[in-house]
Amino acid sequence: MPFKPMLIKPMLNKQWVARLVLLSFILPFIPVSQAAPPPWAPAHGWRKKHDPYYVGYSGKQWGRDYGIISGECNWQAVGTVLGGVVGGAVGASVAKGDQRVIAVILGSVIGAVIGNQIGKQVDDNDRGCIGHALELAHDRQTVRWMNPNTGLNYRVTPLSGFTKGGKKCRDYNLYISGNGQDDSFSERACMVNGAWKVI
Repeated sequence: MPFKPMLIKPMLNKQWVARLVLLSFILPFIPVSQAAPPPWAPAHGWRKKHDPYYVGYSGKQWGRDYGIISGECNWQAVGTVLGGVVGGAVGASVAKGDQRVIAVILGSVIGAVIGNQIGKQVDDNDRGCIGHALELAHDRQTVRWMNPNTGLNYRVTPLSGFTKGGKKCRDYNLYISGNGQDDSFSERACMVNGAWKVI
């Protein structure tokens, strides 16, 4: 009796279908390990939950981003961290050892750059938001917040970075509006002794 290949083909197809059905039941129960993302990846998802530090532009590690990564500085949380430390002492006292929890821009300098009228209304929380934005925001990423005490709205947009005298520096734009004011400033700041200083 001659060999009939047509009879074998349907049998092979049935075997493959049976194997595929069996595999579809088994696959969901095979554990899959989630690989950690590379160290240069932004702190979203896995890294945000498992990596306790944000590495800033200056190379320093910060325990929190205070909303900077998402583009909204948490003005209230910044104020809680800064506590009673005020003015030009903000950078020095917050930047020591384990107390280095937030980057700031020194108040006396930024007040002089902006000018007396608006400069007096820039409080320590605002300085903390500006400094932390310079540390953690990407180039051309705008960070916003509102100061409920003054009614002023802030937008900081860090631009390109550069090195000057061995210090890490950044250009940035600062926009302040509200209460009949609408002003913009283009400035440069460098990280000096743990705090940003306008140059």
